[in-house]
Amino acid sequence: MSNQEPNKIIFSMVKVSKFYDKKPVLKDIYLSFFYGAKIGVLGLNGAGKSSLLRIIAGQDKDFNGEVVFSQGYSVGYLEQEPKLDESKTVKQIVEEAVQSTVDLLKEFEEINAKFAEPMDDDAMNALIERQGEVQEKLDAADAWDLDSRLEMAMDALRCPPADTPIKNLSGGEKRRVALCRLLLQKPDILLLDEPTNHLDAETVAWLEQHLQRYEGTIIAVTHDRYFLDNVAGWILELDRGEGIPWKGNYSSWLEQKQNRLAQEQKTEDKRQKTLERELEWIRMSPKGRHAKSKARINDYEKLVATESEKRSEELEIFIPPGPRLGDTVIEAHGVSKAYGDKLLFENLEFSLPPGGIVGVIGPNGAGKTTLFRLITGQEQPDTGEFKVGPTVQLGYVDQSRDSLEANKTIWEEISGGLDVINLGKREMNSRAYVSRF
Repeated sequence: MSNQEPNKIIFSMVKVSKFYDKKPVLKDIYLSFFYGAKIGVLGLNGAGKSSLLRIIAGQDKDFNGEVVFSQGYSVGYLEQEPKLDESKTVKQIVEEAVQSTVDLLKEFEEINAKFAEPMDDDAMNALIERQGEVQEKLDAADAWDLDSRLEMAMDALRCPPADTPIKNLSGGEKRRVALCRLLLQKPDILLLDEPTNHLDAETVAWLEQHLQRYEGTIIAVTHDRYFLDNVAGWILELDRGEGIPWKGNYSSWLEQKQNRLAQEQKTEDKRQKTLERELEWIRMSPKGRHAKSKARINDYEKLVATESEKRSEELEIFIPPGPRLGDTVIEAHGVSKAYGDKLLFENLEFSLPPGGIVGVIGPNGAGKTTLFRLITGQEQPDTGEFKVGPTVQLGYVDQSRDSLEANKTIWEEISGGLDVINLGKREMNSRAYVSRF
């Protein structure tokens, strides 16, 4: 992390706009970010929160406007689904955060080993000189206890054992390892996309304390309101493409948001009255009147267009009720499951009631995803069985969304190519339905 002055602007967004299929997600964003600011980003799903982080991280270059950084900055980004080298172990991934120091330690060991080899005086002097250079760099990096510091960081974030292959980790465990690596890098700008996902309460508390002490700029997208209250000193709301900053934590932002919505409602009530008055005038006014009448008609049409756009924004997704469930929904009888020496379940017994809403909790690697895969028949238990009722239709969305076909459009994936979608007893144009998402 570079030495930056507090209240110094570390980067700015200048007229940044982002479009998806010609639909604006971010519109003419003008923002400057102070070094050391801790910012929580809020907005509805699809408001552009993750897009904002990708633009700042330099991963998304398909946008209008520019992002201008101060010299000597560094940026670190935690994605929702981090991509880790599956040929490496947990420790090897974490070591990537301090790779230059790891390489110096390795070179120092190699130099010491070479002293046991026969060599002439010139080679010996060169080796001694290089040893001094490497030792000086290691002293400056405080590298002699690096292993213990890495172990402490992995323990704080409850990472899996250091020698565990990445390919054997669950999605939540991979996020912990990626977060550990990122925090050890200490970038000037820390971009976090849902940082508390897959973390237990104790680890979240540790992370909050760590980020409160963090010297650099933090920009976090999260739905964890307690996290926002405890960490954020600023809130950036993304609302219909606009970026609206607010100095304060989530609770203070919520209070001013309620006041702003009340003011917007007053404006909306006034606009509705104007619309009703103009509609009455349009009905009574003969067509083809003088220019003043045409101008008034144009104003009315603008009001109607605004109303149509507002209704479009407020549309909700219609999810039809499922078929009636019988007495048997999902039952587990004597289920056991293990991977090698790691036992996940033993003699698991449960029965889900009709209409029940059940949350599955547990630490990373406890078998939450495996449980779903067993219920859906994607894996088989070692002992016992799952019984799914005859009227039950299972729907499953996995962490990586593997069931989606990458070569299809959103409309094709949802509609199956049909023009009409059946939603229970209701039929709807498939493109109109998809446009609500």
